Amino acid sequence: MKHRSRLERAEQRGAAVARLATGQPQRHVAAELGVARSTLQDWCKPTPVGAAPALLVAFVATPEGVQWLHQIVVAAHFAITLHGGAGVRMVCEFLKLSGLSAFVGASYGTQQALNAALEEVVVAVAREQRAALAVGMPHRAITACEDETFHPQILLVMLEPVSNFLLREQYAADRTAATWTQALRAGLDGLNVTVIQGTSDEATALRRHIETDFAAHHSPDLFHDQQEVSKGTSLHLARQVKQAGASVAAAQTHLDAARAAEQAYDAQSPRPRGRPPAFAARIEAALAVVVQAEADQVQTQARQAEARELVRELGTLYHPYDLEQGQPQPVARIAQRFAEVWTRLQQLADAADLPTRARERLAKAQRLTIQFLATIAFFFATVEAKVEALNLPPALELALLTQLIPALYLERVANRSTHAEPRHRLRALSRQLLEPLRQRDHPLQALPEAERARLEQVAGDCADLFQRSSSSVEGRNGQLSLHHHGRHRLSDRKLEALTAVHNFHLRRPDGTTAAERFFGRAHETLFAQVLQRMPLPASPARRRPRPPKPPALLPVAA
Repeated sequence: MKHRSRLERAEQRGAAVARLATGQPQRHVAAELGVARSTLQDWCKPTPVGAAPALLVAFVATPEGVQWLHQIVVAAHFAITLHGGAGVRMVCEFLKLSGLSAFVGASYGTQQALNAALEEVVVAVAREQRAALAVGMPHRAITACEDETFHPQILLVMLEPVSNFLLREQYAADRTAATWTQALRAGLDGLNVTVIQGTSDEATALRRHIETDFAAHHSPDLFHDQQEVSKGTSLHLARQVKQAGASVAAAQTHLDAARAAEQAYDAQSPRPRGRPPAFAARIEAALAVVVQAEADQVQTQARQAEARELVRELGTLYHPYDLEQGQPQPVARIAQRFAEVWTRLQQLADAADLPTRARERLAKAQRLTIQFLATIAFFFATVEAKVEALNLPPALELALLTQLIPALYLERVANRSTHAEPRHRLRALSRQLLEPLRQRDHPLQALPEAERARLEQVAGDCADLFQRSSSSVEGRNGQLSLHHHGRHRLSDRKLEALTAVHNFHLRRPDGTTAAERFFGRAHETLFAQVLQRMPLPASPARRRPRPPKPPALLPVAA
């Protein structure tokens, strides 16, 4: 007996209805379609679908309706389970509440099988697209941002920060350097790329696997340095501010009590005999205590504000280009600015009498200065090597190093700024640096358009080279935590499907996916490819009436 898919049945049903409408006998129509006459009669019977509109019932019975229903069900699974972080039961609930359960089997078993098929198809399509995009891929020198999270199993996450392309996500038994190296090499398999830099925290295994196994530069994460400074100062300074506020309140209470005592003494009639108490001296002494307490409070608040400002200053100064002038910052200049910050923090620690543990955190943060300066030196050395490889005339080479690359870098910093004022200021400074390069008499404008585009691409790659944060990986870890909380467990297939959705489906406001940005080429839409390969949704089973359950205390006949 031939098994017909739901779409084939809809197509044959439509053909049968059209032929029967012309007056052809059922026996002849059934023979031409190759179905039993009883099957044809069953197709012609109206199917009760509850409260569904008649027009919708008729539409779903057509081939177009089956395709529409297929797309709705697959989209629900794709959006709810792979994008929204919920489970299959939410899909079942959606089908029931929307009324689509009248046309689609909405049981958990049916939808769980469909969801498993969806994950397999998504993984297969992503692998095929990755392999196709890797063919003819131009060589790229990339940075790898790495971090781990726990579910509670160890999950290693590796990401290319410029495109936000996930290189690898995998569960591992440990976090040794060998395990990180094996995972990253598996993520780079088939890709024409070279890892020249790694950005992460200061974990020994992460540093060793980047510096030793890949012979690349390790760029420390600025956030962890700022976090050490914040941990070393914020709690203790906040406690001092709170204590100073309490001292002001206590001193003010004492002053108010002294004044109230004087007023109460003066209000007595008749006044007590003898010399009156020295209210003036008491009030003056209490007032002096209030003034001193308020001065101490101002000092503690000033130290707290200064500590916060110094934490922000660490982020402001750690750039290869000056954010005020847009010019390259020599390593010596950045080292001097770092030294000034550490000196001020040491003075603040002395003034606030911070405990030993807090000073150890500040010392730990200060030790990273050498690595910060090494990253700046690595950046300028790599940029100069890339520009020299272009074999440009001295004037054009100088324009790239002092104008074009700084302008593109400032534009990227502006796009990451969360406040409007620095964002507008940096964009204006970027336009100011680019303005001379756009003049018709500039040597860059004499080059062919293709050559100018190539130089701009190289300059953009140079601007993207400086990576001081692994926050993109931290954000990905947060997304995976939401999926883990919703499912309580992420299988290897589920994890690979989530990686595929991140790389080939999610789009930025410019309409590009991470894969398009990483490979530099467009690819076919992931959902469209998945939809073509997914099986059609199963029809709902006919509900059999259940006999009523008798009462437990039904009397037994004698």
